[in-house]
Amino acid sequence: MPRLLSRWLNNMKLRTKLFISLLLVVAVPVLIVGLFLTVQFRGKVLDDAVAQSMNNVDRIKQRTSTLLSVPIEASNTFMYDEQLKQIVNTNFERPIDVFLAYREYTAFKNLLSLHKELSSIRLYTSNPTLLDNWELMKLTPATEQTFWYKAAQEDSLAQWYYIDEVTNPGVKKLSLVRRMDPVGYRTGAVLVITVNRTELATILMNEPFDTMIVDSNNFVVASSRRSDEGRELTDVNIGQLLDGNKDGTYNTVVDGTRAKVVVESLHPSSSRNGLRIVSVIRIDSVVKDANRISYLGLSIMLISFIVAIIIISFVSKLLSNRLLVLSRQMNKVAAGNLNGSLQIDGNDEIALLSRQFNGMMNSIRDLMDEVQETNHQRNMLQIKQKEIKLRMMASQINPHFLFNALESIRMKAHMNKQTEIAQTVKLLGTLMRKNLEIGGHSIALSDEIEIVRCYSEIQRFRFGERLSFELDIAPDSLSVRVPPLIVQPLVENAVVHGLETKEEGGCVVIRTLVTDDFEKLIIEIADNGQGMEEQRLRQLLDSLEDMEDREGYRIGMRNVHQRLKLMHGDAYTLTLESTPEQGTFIRLELPTRSDAYV
Repeated sequence: MPRLLSRWLNNMKLRTKLFISLLLVVAVPVLIVGLFLTVQFRGKVLDDAVAQSMNNVDRIKQRTSTLLSVPIEASNTFMYDEQLKQIVNTNFERPIDVFLAYREYTAFKNLLSLHKELSSIRLYTSNPTLLDNWELMKLTPATEQTFWYKAAQEDSLAQWYYIDEVTNPGVKKLSLVRRMDPVGYRTGAVLVITVNRTELATILMNEPFDTMIVDSNNFVVASSRRSDEGRELTDVNIGQLLDGNKDGTYNTVVDGTRAKVVVESLHPSSSRNGLRIVSVIRIDSVVKDANRISYLGLSIMLISFIVAIIIISFVSKLLSNRLLVLSRQMNKVAAGNLNGSLQIDGNDEIALLSRQFNGMMNSIRDLMDEVQETNHQRNMLQIKQKEIKLRMMASQINPHFLFNALESIRMKAHMNKQTEIAQTVKLLGTLMRKNLEIGGHSIALSDEIEIVRCYSEIQRFRFGERLSFELDIAPDSLSVRVPPLIVQPLVENAVVHGLETKEEGGCVVIRTLVTDDFEKLIIEIADNGQGMEEQRLRQLLDSLEDMEDREGYRIGMRNVHQRLKLMHGDAYTLTLESTPEQGTFIRLELPTRSDAYV
């Protein structure tokens, strides 16, 4: 199947391939991405709306709870009001006595004037000697039959109901209903405190979603839509959803449209029942802007697709014509014509390919002309290489011949009682043999110190008492592996540049030690020779970092420094101090372990 598909595509015109590529690579992914983003955007908008609604419900809950705490505190105050208790429990003989008692009792009026959250306060009592003054009300049979009065008789806790206001029949308001007899009332008494509807409406003002406060009987106590107040939840098509369901977020249909409903209960303190805050999020209104943006995006994608088809038609035609010119010229080359060239304007890949094709043809012609000359030069180069190799072999000295000659000189000196000369020749032979035996691998520090010993003995033979050497070698440092010839060149520098020209001679001190953690090897070479001026010292330090060999450089010290730098990097440090006529001090610090030697 893949082979058939590949063959079908290979037999297709380039312009057709471009159109199919546009459809599969551009249109389909853009459509999928557009639909995915639209769905995600709609879901994000809806989730944000639900989150905002829940935040608004929490805020409304807090503000409503604060408002309802006022009538609860007022009812607690009246529960223990001795003056009110005395009025309710007194059997008045004359109406004038009732009037005087009412005039002296101003707690209801004072509380109403102090708290704008309260609309009215009424106390229903069974005392037949009292008069109705819209605050203290005689209990009537009609009042006794109301559901809220019966509910108050069952429990002394505060209860909240949406009931008629006596002073304005037909107008319902949220009221606190509470039985008063548990605190010593000899007659039955029920306190009714009505909440100011305006204050409740203010809490729901400017809500972005339809929000309602509902009592336990599913009456809308307050709503952000004034027309919903006083209605039952069944009238707004969400009563069945809330019955038996706990707080949370639910999907439903309100007024024929899909909606999400957020429900949060509010149970005031010292209350038998409470309220519920209901927020209705109409999905169509929330995602309206998202749908509009989605339609706009789809329109833009469609227009872009049409424009892309027009552009790809033009580009495919231009591209196919330019490729056709290139194909014809390549056919000529395949036929053996190497003298042609392409003339394609522009700086795109096809024009670049044409120029590369012309360059390739020129290179082929030049190569064909230069084949014989190249072969001739190759033969000459091989001959010269052989001559150089023969000269190098002829110039080499056999090391065994040199060692044998030195041994013969030593034996001759020994036979002639020239013991000192014999010993020096022996040391020189040993030194040369060790230098020749050293390869590219690291050696033990003990071998390096042995080379220094041989060198120092030879120098003592040359200079006699003028020159002395002191070796202070830590035993635990002898087994450390180091690159070869890193101490002897420094000692030689100290002798040649520091002490050789000094008439009274001097001393070279070589000291090694290992740090307590066995991580660092420290090598110190100090002499009391001529030393260096500060300018010369700076020049020497600069030359150590110069990779080129220049006249005047101390080759041995540069070689040691650069080899250790290549091998250990920043783990290696060099300290160089020098004072004129006092001497020079060199300190090398290098790690005792290394994974490689350069």
